[in-house]
Amino acid sequence: MTAQPIEPAAQGMWGPDPVRQRLANHTIEDVLALPGDAPRVELRDGVLVVVPSPSYDHQNIGSLLWMWLRQHAPLDLSPATAVGVALNHRNTLEPDVVLLRRPLVGTSHYFDAEQVMLAVEVVSPGTRRRDRLEKPADYADAGIPHYWRIEQNPVHVYAYDLVDGRYELAADSAEELIVAKPFDIRLRMRDITP
Repeated sequence: MTAQPIEPAAQGMWGPDPVRQRLANHTIEDVLALPGDAPRVELRDGVLVVVPSPSYDHQNIGSLLWMWLRQHAPLDLSPATAVGVALNHRNTLEPDVVLLRRPLVGTSHYFDAEQVMLAVEVVSPGTRRRDRLEKPADYADAGIPHYWRIEQNPVHVYAYDLVDGRYELAADSAEELIVAKPFDIRLRMRDITP
């Protein structure tokens, strides 16, 4: 017996085709063609991975950081939330916040890794392993110059710079993050704490 795709009418909601999931042959074109009611997904080596819904605090940290970056980033950089990064045709990620190089196409959901100056992940209980280990490796392999990991309770930012293909800790703080890249930053944790 072969597994059949989930029928939207029968199940009431979208789900990935289990056969294609086992074959790991999804591409970014498949992600772009998902119906509007599909959940947020990342594409990992051809497999669709549903991105868990962030908690209230998680969303607020990302939104407050977006607002801070919008107010302080140089004009050639633009922050965004809820957009994707296309690493290649079989791999995409959905960072919590990105800082993009301008010019950019405002109607795009996915941006090439070359356009991403900074990728930020807010760690939640369900995303610890991916945000601490897997995603930094993926972002580094894609050549994204800076990666921030934000831990909650209390809010603590770890800022990494890409050096020789790997991220090295540049600074971390639970009070005020001070870094010179991607621009001169003095970020007080109270400014991004819900």
